[in-house]
This record gives sequence, structure tokens and C-alpha cells, in this order.
Amino acid sequence: MSAQRQPAEPFDTPLFLATTPAFTLAQLRKAMVGRSPSAVRAWVKYHASAGRLRVVERGLYAAVPVGVDPAGFVPDPFLLAAASREDALFGYHAALELLGAAHSVVQLLGVFTTRQRPPLAAGSVRVEFTPPPAPLARRRATRLGVREIRYRGATLHSTGPERTLLDGFRNPRLVGGLEELVESAAGFPSLDLELLRELLEAYDHRALWAAAGWFLERHRETFHVREADLTALQRHRPVSPHYLPRRARGQGGTLVARWNLILSDSLVSLGEPGAI
Repeated sequence: MSAQRQPAEPFDTPLFLATTPAFTLAQLRKAMVGRSPSAVRAWVKYHASAGRLRVVERGLYAAVPVGVDPAGFVPDPFLLAAASREDALFGYHAALELLGAAHSVVQLLGVFTTRQRPPLAAGSVRVEFTPPPAPLARRRATRLGVREIRYRGATLHSTGPERTLLDGFRNPRLVGGLEELVESAAGFPSLDLELLRELLEAYDHRALWAAAGWFLERHRETFHVREADLTALQRHRPVSPHYLPRRARGQGGTLVARWNLILSDSLVSLGEPGAI
């Protein structure tokens, strides 16, 4: 005699929607264990038509909070990104926001993931997914400089201050530009200089050593930077002048001789060394 199919466990829809603000179809099927695919699809269709669910894109949904007008509801881009990729690692300006250091509002969030996907839109915010930095991937160090952050009841993974600083120098567009990066990073409560050096060794790029040294020299009092720390960074600077960012080559700028960096006048004018 064949075994009888066990009845599905009761599914608490209000509880699920209240505790799962963003989810994928796969995550919903796991939560609705025992239901057939057609039953899960019917659940989605019913609650979307009732205004309790926003279909962000095929297979990705956001719960509409109780009392919120579905027509004006904009899902949280951080929670959507985290739901869409289980390995989502927030970096660049998204990390600055999660770390509480962002200087300006930037409608662009960068997320590292090993499973690439198209950009995601949440209202006016665009979420871009990028692969982990190749130098870190080669060294199997993609989690170096990462921390957990509690956000609206969820645990998100974000690059910490040290890696956010370096990744911003590597990809200024996703951090809102170098001026935004420098002004935001100046507000970090602290920097782990040993971790920063470990990251610099992993990235192994002379311009990045110089950029980090230039930043630390400007904020040496804030981050308790010794002259010996700067000298150690200086040994790894480029052998010839390097534009930062590189695409600024030929656009003029100011040569910072100690670091062999050519920086835009607007970046240099943000403040004198040691200014906060």
C-alpha cells in the first residue's frame, strides 16, 4: 500500500507578510511547504490583486505593510536585493548608508554577488549587482572586511569601513564619486589599519596603496595614523604619476607628490590634511 500524502501545515499569511517584507518565489514555496505549485501561484495572484503584495518582477515580491496604500508603496531596495540574492553583499554607497556614514543621498546601490543578475529598480533607486572583486576572488578572500548589520529586522552583509574605502577608490561611480567617498569615509568612527593593510595586500594595486595613504594623511588625527604608517604605505605608491580616477587622464588636476597621484582640484580642495 502506498503511503498517504501528509496534509500541508497551516500557513499563517498575515504572519508571513509581516515578517518577510521581500521574498522570491523559491522562498515562498519553501515557506508554503506541502502546497502544489498551482496553489502557490494562486496565493500570489490573490494577494497581489488584494493589494497585500507587490510583484516587483517575475519571481520577486514585496509585502505591502498594513495600512499603506498599495498604489504608492515603494519596496525597500536593501531588502529586495537581499531577497533576490542569498549571497548579497552590500558595498560602495550602499555600505556607506548601512554604516551610517553616507554624506549625500545617491539613488544607486551596489551589491556583490556570485550569481549575476540584471539591475533592480525600487522606486527611484537602482540596484546594480556586480561580481566580487577579481583580486579577492583569486585569493579566496571575498569575505575579507565584511560585517553583519541589522537593518529593519533583517541581518544584512556589508563591506566594513576599510573595504568600503578601498572599493570606492576602485569604482568611484558606484560610491557616488570620489568626493562623496572621501567626505563620507571621513565620518567613520574608526579604521582598522591592520585590516586595511591586509586588504591592500590582497588587492595588490599600487594606486590603491597611494589612495589609501593620501586619505589617511588627510585624516591622520581622526584615525590615529602614525608617520610610520604613512611611510609604509608610501613604499607601495606608483612609480610614476597616476590619475585618480584613471578615466580623468588628460583632464588636468593637482599632483600630490608624496603619493604620485594626480587628483581633481575639487577633490584636493575638500580640506587640508587632518581636517574632518
